[in-house]
Amino acid sequence: MSARLYLFTPTLDDTAAFARTLERALAAADIAAVLLRLADADERALINRIKTVAGVVQRRDVALLVEGRPELVARAGADGAHLTGIEALHAALPALKPDRIAGAGGLRSRHDAMLAGETAADYVMFGEPDRRGPGKNPPFAAVEERVAWWAELFQPPCIGYASSADQIGPLAQAGADFVALGEWIWSEPTGVERVLAAAAQSLSAAAG
Repeated sequence: MSARLYLFTPTLDDTAAFARTLERALAAADIAAVLLRLADADERALINRIKTVAGVVQRRDVALLVEGRPELVARAGADGAHLTGIEALHAALPALKPDRIAGAGGLRSRHDAMLAGETAADYVMFGEPDRRGPGKNPPFAAVEERVAWWAELFQPPCIGYASSADQIGPLAQAGADFVALGEWIWSEPTGVERVLAAAAQSLSAAAG
């Protein structure tokens, strides 16, 4: 079965303006999930922003995950949250389970990944951008190796983060169930629709 795409949004403070771009992106390829990243604001503003994006995403049967902020997920009608690190995952579970998705990222070792799987994470992600800044991300070969290791041994789905178009196929071939595309897709000169159509072709080719 072909891997599916998982999209990061930019960090947003105006989700209404971004919604039109997101509509075009979702029409361009088979997208499994969107990870909504939000700039800081008061609670009411954050809930309204999540609801705006939920209206766009969920009517296409695409899951909407919020980066962090698990306490807002149910109130805003999102499908789940993406948590960074084991402690954040543990803390979020009471707010998310059993009805919503708890995804785990920021996993710096195999041990962390196994702990996330044992802690009922609905997926693990490898290779996502490191919040500590440029130069802190693992090399792609290490991400590819971690994806292959997980896919061979464990049941929970695995997401591999592609920081460029040429990493999409290799991550799918390594066994990723989903390939995550980051903020870079929204600023590509050819337009996000073409980027996603090409990404979908890469996944199909990897599936043979």
